[in-house]
Amino acid sequence: MKKKGLILKHSIALVTVLVSVCCIFIVVVTFFKLPEAQNKSNQKMGFDPINRSRKVSLQDFNLGKFGEMMIEMLPQDLAFTVFVPSEEAFKRDLHLSVNDSLKQDRFNETYAIVSRVLGFSAVPRRVWSVDLRFGEVVNYEALSGFGLYVSKDVDGRVVVNRIRSEIVDVRKREIVVHVLDGVVMDADFEQSVLSEED
Repeated sequence: MKKKGLILKHSIALVTVLVSVCCIFIVVVTFFKLPEAQNKSNQKMGFDPINRSRKVSLQDFNLGKFGEMMIEMLPQDLAFTVFVPSEEAFKRDLHLSVNDSLKQDRFNETYAIVSRVLGFSAVPRRVWSVDLRFGEVVNYEALSGFGLYVSKDVDGRVVVNRIRSEIVDVRKREIVVHVLDGVVMDADFEQSVLSEED
């Protein structure tokens, strides 16, 4: 009878030890979450096409001449997010052509336009696409004080003031760049661009 009670006590101790070890193992695995496997066949230019991970740097990606001008205007050691228009958006919305705009007689005018666009589209903090939730709109204030309404669409792309991104989460040192299919600007600047066109 004594032997049977001793076996029962050792069994309970063994089960308690096993349950404790399993719990500790689950906590450790959860804490050190393993990275998810990625499908290499769907990757282009070093980033995942669904969630646009942070693998792209500006050394690997060409922002175009105007985009590079915008990034060069910012201090490289401070955290910024810049919503850079694509080269096509600069041409379509602001009528800036690389060949014409960088000539000596038009360079100052081009520089002024690009710096004005930077004031509307740079935020003094990092905004990654993975930090945004689908359907949630976050309000940021640009360097010029202009309000930016940032969200994420179904495809995981960033949307800023109803302008959709082409590429997200490009990084250069402390600066995060999202390339947009349009130019973020206020109504007065947009009106001046339209009046110049006429």
